[in-house]
Amino acid sequence: MIKFSEYVSPGHPDKVADYISQYLLDRYIERDPLTKYAVEVQIKGYHVTLGGEVSSRHRFSAQEIAQFVREAVSEIGYTRDYQQIWGAENTICGDMLNVSVYISHQSPDIAQGLDGWGDQGIFFGYYAYKKQVLPINTFGLSLEHALAKRLCHGLFVSGLGGLDIKTQVVTEDDKVVKVIAAIPLLDDEGLVKVENLIRSYRSFSGCEVIVNGTGRYVQHSSVADCGTTGRKLAVDFYGGACRIGGGSPWTKDGSKADLALNLYARELATQYARHYECDVFTSIACCIGKREVEISVCDAADNILWEGMEKTNPAELRRHYNLDKPIYASMCRWGLFGEFQQDKPWEL
Repeated sequence: MIKFSEYVSPGHPDKVADYISQYLLDRYIERDPLTKYAVEVQIKGYHVTLGGEVSSRHRFSAQEIAQFVREAVSEIGYTRDYQQIWGAENTICGDMLNVSVYISHQSPDIAQGLDGWGDQGIFFGYYAYKKQVLPINTFGLSLEHALAKRLCHGLFVSGLGGLDIKTQVVTEDDKVVKVIAAIPLLDDEGLVKVENLIRSYRSFSGCEVIVNGTGRYVQHSSVADCGTTGRKLAVDFYGGACRIGGGSPWTKDGSKADLALNLYARELATQYARHYECDVFTSIACCIGKREVEISVCDAADNILWEGMEKTNPAELRRHYNLDKPIYASMCRWGLFGEFQQDKPWEL
């Protein structure tokens, strides 16, 4: 069976938008661990717009928020030195961003929310249990998704090209047959080095490799593409191997179902997969104001392993997953699950 998955680096415009939101949330959490947060971000060229709501005992000025945005983008690697290499017409620099802030700050006297979940929603979890020996540890993800992430990470840290990277891996019966990579490059010498790096991965031995399918990729970042929060959910979750719910985890604090119940769905899938030694899919549905959630746990053939109602506590899940600590930007860099996230409680 042919399967495929993709991954994008933190320098991709959509991920830059995600990272800005999570970086700002960390700054709030540092000052008030119970901050309630929902902020969307869009970045195009050198212009960044933030919009949403924050309820916190600490208030930042618009000028402070703008500085955090610039710090976040610079932290990804979009610095003045980087821009000098590529040219201002081809990439951005964090220090030069224009930031517009449209965030309403609720009074800290307002109640911290409902007793149950703050909205209705549907959430899905997945754990890939592999009995056979695979070329890498997939960390409970599909092989193609784990490889796409590993390659994207490898290219990002290699310094062979730019920061705005996308990788795609195609497998057939758990053997890689094609690898596609898009990475900004200044010359043909860089192209050869990237191809050599890809072929150095044992998993990609003998497969077709395509780097920059159009033949040229220099202009990148939000100069070339508008970035918006929540547009890379398949990348951040399971790469197409599993259904995805309607909410993005990257614009919310840990009390929100969009984050906490997605993590809980993954934890349940991991527990059942290891117990039954099979791939497991979990589904969770919640209702606004209620703690009770509906849960369904199935194997890959849709055989029900367990289903029913369970009472949850948003505050307890937040503490259980350390979501009252400034770990959001760290989570955002390489997705919620799998490799590079082994310090997180939901990755058992």
